[in-house]
Amino acid sequence: MSDQQQCISSDTAPVSGFLNAVYKPDVLQCLANLSNDEVFTPPDMVNKILDMLPQELFSNPEIRFLDPVSKSGVFLREIAKRLIEGLKDQIPDLQKRLDHIFHNQLFGIAITELTALMSRRSVYCSKNADSKWSISAFETAEGNIAFHRIKHSWEGKSCKYCGASKSEYDRTGDLETHAYQFIHPGKIFENMKFDVIIGNPPYQLNTGSKTQATPLYDKFVRSAKKLSPAYLVMITPSRWFAGGMGLDSFRQEMLNDQQIRKIVDYPNAKDCFPGTSIGGGVNYFLWKRDSQGLCEYTNVLNGKEDTQMRVLNQYPFFVRYNSALRIIEKIQKSGFAPLSEIVSPLMPFGLDSKVRGEKERLTENDLIVHSSQGAGYISVDSVSADNQWVNSYKIMVSKTTSEHAGEPDKNGQFKVLSTMKKLGPREVCTFSYFIIGNFDDEAKAENLMSYLKTKFCRFLLLQAVSSINLSKDKFIFVPLQDFSKPWTDEELYQKYNLEKDEIDFINSMIRPME
Repeated sequence: MSDQQQCISSDTAPVSGFLNAVYKPDVLQCLANLSNDEVFTPPDMVNKILDMLPQELFSNPEIRFLDPVSKSGVFLREIAKRLIEGLKDQIPDLQKRLDHIFHNQLFGIAITELTALMSRRSVYCSKNADSKWSISAFETAEGNIAFHRIKHSWEGKSCKYCGASKSEYDRTGDLETHAYQFIHPGKIFENMKFDVIIGNPPYQLNTGSKTQATPLYDKFVRSAKKLSPAYLVMITPSRWFAGGMGLDSFRQEMLNDQQIRKIVDYPNAKDCFPGTSIGGGVNYFLWKRDSQGLCEYTNVLNGKEDTQMRVLNQYPFFVRYNSALRIIEKIQKSGFAPLSEIVSPLMPFGLDSKVRGEKERLTENDLIVHSSQGAGYISVDSVSADNQWVNSYKIMVSKTTSEHAGEPDKNGQFKVLSTMKKLGPREVCTFSYFIIGNFDDEAKAENLMSYLKTKFCRFLLLQAVSSINLSKDKFIFVPLQDFSKPWTDEELYQKYNLEKDEIDFINSMIRPME
């Protein structure tokens, strides 16, 4: 008899150690990701997520769990462990308990044929559920972890359900189509009622464009809600906090949804998924069908947790740091106009980012143009004659943040602003930058520069940023100042009556800027 069969047949050992004994060492703890879009969830993280659910669910033999995006099977496996322990008094015989759990309570939809095999191996201890090695006998090889290859529904150049590019995913039978079954018609198990839907959906799909992929996770969340489970728990990128990329309506739905009762947010995705860079970080949330109210929102940053009951739609931008929210509320009580009032829109001079200009001035009226490749000269006719920034002193700011993928440095700190340069009259810039300020006085532009370099300013800007991109509206929390004088952090902290712990929090997040 194999060690696995001995473990199954013996009820003398503690049941809680059953699957732990089968999986040592736990390969799922160190499994490499398929890609940044299809990320495997480490078992430790899965158990933190399961802790969000009412634990009495794992003592109820009637509760059905569905992972609609099973990759490694880790969610179903860890749920099984809890059910095996939670049902031991109601179903004392271990094998009968296993059969009940695996046949009646745990269901999965794999995202590919490969992950279907992996999931069954994790959950049933065999890639085929009808194998003699399966810890619960099924009549079919798939058991309750299904994968049926389907095709996209093409409408023009893309799939009308998921946005997949026809040129990329209209494939032959030997290649994966990534037509995920949970977000296309004819869903598996669609006539069944599930109490808990839980999983880590694929994040995005290539549209065939070189610059943009279409988000997918919002479609999985919406499909899950349509099934009206009692509880929904999913891990998603945190990009939806700020919208954009086709996520604006999803963002509004989520922030206005009072059934979202808990969110745990990781601004640095590597704190959740080691070795994986996901711009803007990731979060997991708990949605309760029969409960509404404030959301218990937790930040996890540099190993520290900060929890606060929140109204998610309090501001136009979701403020992801609880400590930052308290600082913003204090500053707003003083009353202020936002710095965004003197920030230009993107492409302030109508010049594409590919514009470089000539190496030498052709006429004395030529303007200096600043691009990502340095300075050149362009004809004054290249810019609208009534452009308000052409003949003023102003600050040129890069439209992207200093951080790769929106992540902090190794010390957990952000610089936020990267390239900044004071421009004088008859100096313009391409789409790679935008403009702040419009002064006749050069000293005021220099004083604005001193303000932008403060930790105070960059900290408040960071609160509206959830990707690498900056724009006018991201300055909504930054107060406009009197630029007849330069500014220091010490002066600003005193002006807004910030406490030592608030100052320490700013200093912990923002690194100095030369």
